[in-house]
Amino acid sequence: MDLRSELLKSIWYAFTALDVEESGKVSKSQLKVLSHNLCTVLSIPHDPVALEDHFREDDDGPVSTQGYMPYLNKYILDKVKEGSFVKENVDELCWTLTAKKNYRPERNGRPVLPNTDSFRLWCLFNFLSEDKYPLIMVPEEVEYLLKKICMAMSVELNCMELEDCINQDAVQQNGLTVWVFLDMMNSGKLTRGSERESLSMAIEKVYMEIVGEVLKEGYLWKKGQLRRNWTERWFKLRPSTLTYYVSEDCKERKGSIPLDHNCCVEILPEKDGKRCVFCLKTLSRTYEMSASDTKQRQEWTSAIQTAIRLHAEGKSSLHADLKLRRREQREQREKRRMAREEELQKLQALQGRRR
Repeated sequence: MDLRSELLKSIWYAFTALDVEESGKVSKSQLKVLSHNLCTVLSIPHDPVALEDHFREDDDGPVSTQGYMPYLNKYILDKVKEGSFVKENVDELCWTLTAKKNYRPERNGRPVLPNTDSFRLWCLFNFLSEDKYPLIMVPEEVEYLLKKICMAMSVELNCMELEDCINQDAVQQNGLTVWVFLDMMNSGKLTRGSERESLSMAIEKVYMEIVGEVLKEGYLWKKGQLRRNWTERWFKLRPSTLTYYVSEDCKERKGSIPLDHNCCVEILPEKDGKRCVFCLKTLSRTYEMSASDTKQRQEWTSAIQTAIRLHAEGKSSLHADLKLRRREQREQREKRRMAREEELQKLQALQGRRR
């Protein structure tokens, strides 16, 4: 999924939240405010002249989604530069608008989820939802996400409760909206017995992995280039970089290693009293690191190799690639199912003619 598509999903929620009368249209004054705020969080120079010209007061009535799209594309999205803004800020702006109108966790009694967790689940939902509007998440993707959250807590998903939720007619036909999904999570039935703190930590971990594109993070020992001493650093691996910090709060960055198809990872023998050693070779330098045990070394080397492969294949997101593969598998299963039904109908018609 490209950056524009990701941004549009969040902005769609913001636009529909401003559609108070649910007529498919939003007042020009509200769109001016939304556009100004989007320019701010996207680090785009705001053009008030173009905005006023596009939404002239003598135009008839409020603006529909289709009417807003030309302005949104030309004056905002076409000017977006990847890396020049923090996408989480865009998501938070849009979440604040849509949650104010649509999110009512208290209607199910005491909510299980604090606002931060609800926001992160909303972002995860957007990422895994189908790329069409109105946004829904198919049951298979719901199960995939919930299994990852439960795995992060080392508990089993309550499959019976999930099946009951998915078997509802509206869900079966259309998939889940984000509000139905958040209601399910706030019911506590799917993660029954889990402590709030454990659930929050699991949601954060899955959010960082899928939305934040963190393939792996943790402490490693790193050998210095000049002093050649070993220092423990907190490493964070994303598809394009391996960054290391003084500690896990990530406040003080010590370095960043760009990853591309020229990089490779090698296992090394015990060195300087350090076990589970491996190295990352780039065109300019070789980085030596040591993991806590062989399992961690295997996980790190595999994750780094995955990042290198993604770059070689021209892909910027592991989970966008995995989502596409799951969708293709669902489509293939559906084609096979339809082919079997067609064959069965032909067979039944043939048998009917023979009688």
